[in-house]
Amino acid sequence: MKLTAFVFGLGLLLSGACLAVEKTTLRIGVQVTGTVAWELAAMQADPAFAAHSFQLEIHPVATAEAGKVALQSGAVDMMVSDWIWVSKLRATGADFTFYPYSTAAGGLVVPEKSTIQSIKDLPKKRLGIAGGELDKNWLFLQALAAKENIKLNASVEKVFAAPPLINEQLKQGRVDAVLTYWHFAVSLESEGYRQIIDGKAMLKGLGIEEQVPMIGYVFKDSWANGHKQALSDFFKASKQARDGLCTLEPAWQKIIPLLKTDNVATQGKLRQRYCEGNVTQWGDKEQQAAGRIYSLLRTLSNNQLTGDADSLAPGTFWSLP
Repeated sequence: MKLTAFVFGLGLLLSGACLAVEKTTLRIGVQVTGTVAWELAAMQADPAFAAHSFQLEIHPVATAEAGKVALQSGAVDMMVSDWIWVSKLRATGADFTFYPYSTAAGGLVVPEKSTIQSIKDLPKKRLGIAGGELDKNWLFLQALAAKENIKLNASVEKVFAAPPLINEQLKQGRVDAVLTYWHFAVSLESEGYRQIIDGKAMLKGLGIEEQVPMIGYVFKDSWANGHKQALSDFFKASKQARDGLCTLEPAWQKIIPLLKTDNVATQGKLRQRYCEGNVTQWGDKEQQAAGRIYSLLRTLSNNQLTGDADSLAPGTFWSLP
């Protein structure tokens, strides 16, 4: 009798132990040079991480496009991308959806002693653009210039390339200004270059007052519906990790090796801009503004960026349960 009770009790203990370690694995595609890597590292360094209902499986990807391929092939469960792409896919029948990550935006940067003081000074200049003709900030910049009756696409000499190469082109004097992603703009600013305008200011100039996050976590609706608790817990942990990086010096110091720079000024500026990108509001007002941005980009890109749909596809934005 005693032996039976012992075996039964041991079985309960082992069963409880198995239940305790059974967690949902979240496979995330992460660009090693991106800020998502900072946040996930901070999350995993938190002593409370072991108590979460999920565990992370990090899949490094070389580029944003490589991440999209990994997501669409099922190699990862989620990655960070933009909601324009999500809406375009949903319009074709895919069930991807979006949850906001950051409002950080790229900007227009010039040398400190440049004669360029505003968009009006760009005509006849050489402009380096990170990305291609359909880069969102490039489309916004053209629309803003058009309000001043400036046909920017026809009046500047354009150089399209990857952000690191664009930065080098500016440093070597081969271009007069660059329109680049925010962390590459920060790198230049910390070396004395000036930012003329950023993506948020461009949108404001185009009548969009709300702070709309352009990038966020992208995943399948069908997958999310089967992992609601783990996903909800992950987003809460993500916010806590970001808050910690922005307010707790020890947390920030731990991820500094991931910044890939020993320049203290650059480190400080990266932290500032990263924290300024914190999503503090995401509701009907911001989502309606996203719809207006969609319409704007649809017109500016002649449907090339958005696809043919007249408006954002239903279900583009995912809500926490």
